[in-house]
Amino acid sequence: MKLILGFIFLISGLVSVNAQLYKTVDEKSKISFTIKNFGFNTPGSLTGLKGTIKFNPSDLPSSSFNVSVDVNTINTGIDARDNHLKKEEYFDVDKFPTINFVSTNITKDQNGFTVSGNFTIKGVTKPISFPFTAQNQDNGLLLDGSFIINRKDFGVGGSSAVLSNTANINLKVFAIKN
Repeated sequence: MKLILGFIFLISGLVSVNAQLYKTVDEKSKISFTIKNFGFNTPGSLTGLKGTIKFNPSDLPSSSFNVSVDVNTINTGIDARDNHLKKEEYFDVDKFPTINFVSTNITKDQNGFTVSGNFTIKGVTKPISFPFTAQNQDNGLLLDGSFIINRKDFGVGGSSAVLSNTANINLKVFAIKN
């Protein structure tokens, strides 16, 4: 009987290690973007990061990301522009208050990892892939990655001639064990 209980304890311990769940920490994370507006790089940021991350570099098939950010928090340093970006032509925050990412696959490569998944803005979902690194930090996990999107793919900004089509997105996501 002790042997059976010991085996069950060992298996459940292994399963919990493989299924380690992390919770994002908005205050220690940074979601930023840069887009050209009238030919000038215009930086901005978003807060309100929420979600769960299941990550084990030794068991990537069981790893996953499911995160969102609050578009109402958009900050480019100019209130009038931020308010304009919340309107229907841009992010339409009344109908679509969050930007979401749900992973479908995570792989290891020479420089870290690559995540693929579904990225949703304004109710439009597109597949994306991007590289990231993962570091243990402050009893948690720091994920660092970046990618480029075409705003028109998501119906952001209409046919604006002064706004670049591409936006650079930079992520520094901190998560603690849940």
